[in-house]
Amino acid sequence: MYDMTDCQVGYMVYAMTNAADYNEIVAIRQEFNDSFTFVKAYKTGGQGTGAQIVDPLSSQGSIILSDDGHFLFVVNAGSNSISSFKIARSGALILADVKQSGGFLPISLATHCNLLYVANAGNGSSIASNVTGFHVDENGRLTEITGSAKSLSSNNARPACIVINKNGNIIAVSEQNTNLISVFTVQPDGTLTGPVVSNSSGSGPFGSVFYTNEILLVTEVGINALSSYKVNHNGTLSVISPSVLNFQSATCWVTLSENRRFAYTSNAGSHTITTYEVDCNGHLMISNIIYSTKDGSGAPIDSGVCSRNLYALNGNEGSISVFLTDRDGKLMRTQVIRDTQLPNLGSQGLAILCFPNRY
Repeated sequence: MYDMTDCQVGYMVYAMTNAADYNEIVAIRQEFNDSFTFVKAYKTGGQGTGAQIVDPLSSQGSIILSDDGHFLFVVNAGSNSISSFKIARSGALILADVKQSGGFLPISLATHCNLLYVANAGNGSSIASNVTGFHVDENGRLTEITGSAKSLSSNNARPACIVINKNGNIIAVSEQNTNLISVFTVQPDGTLTGPVVSNSSGSGPFGSVFYTNEILLVTEVGINALSSYKVNHNGTLSVISPSVLNFQSATCWVTLSENRRFAYTSNAGSHTITTYEVDCNGHLMISNIIYSTKDGSGAPIDSGVCSRNLYALNGNEGSISVFLTDRDGKLMRTQVIRDTQLPNLGSQGLAILCFPNRY
């Protein structure tokens, strides 16, 4: 066992096995010399779906960190629950709570301060897609917010990603089956009003990220593009850059560089990552495309950024690619972590804990 006691530097990388018998979070340590060490697999207290495919939950945000980096939250899609972990100073995880998700098939999470929201996909028929909110106490325990559960645009909306802006007053949910984006307003008690529904610029809205409090970026897997939107005061969306095509395949996930000048989309079908430049008004322009692995074998899905590094989980081989980002947003692959203890097929989610930003 790798001893992390009193170790307060370096980065932690967390990913989910999504195993059907018992779901686990795999923790991997990155030292400042760029070596990686598998630390431990932590049981979530719930079950995954066990689907042996590249993107088993068809979602972004199945694992997220709290704003202060003291908690980790994860969905258990096979048991319709969500788990919270306290994160020790060493990066070790301590299971804090497991609660039912308020719906069926939880697939994506968003958090702000002491609030946590989950998008439940539903079963496509008798159980509708919805969003449910929870309060998170100082020990990581979860309490469902009474009256917070809200339906999406239709029973079979099939959400892909839920995100919340930095101010914590706007939630956006991309809907795969309807080609719509639902926007909710967060009330002081954590309940939601809405949704206000807008058409996606292109087909297959999937991964999302708030660029600013009012500007939203959303990928489009149907046409392999990234669009940007202004969130208006009434909750409607106005397109800024419509469907900027990257001519790749399965463009599903998106993350921002720390300086917020660049957005990176994972294109699992073409095994590539696309760099988009983002100007201060939210306009998009493609600047670079690179394979996730040197031989082009890895199909990147979930991704995350810490300091000047971009990390991408390769859903077809259980590996994690690591890139250095330069000031122009260009990616330089530094290594591919092969010994992750993740399944070759079926893993999901990625969260990166930056210790220098935590204390």
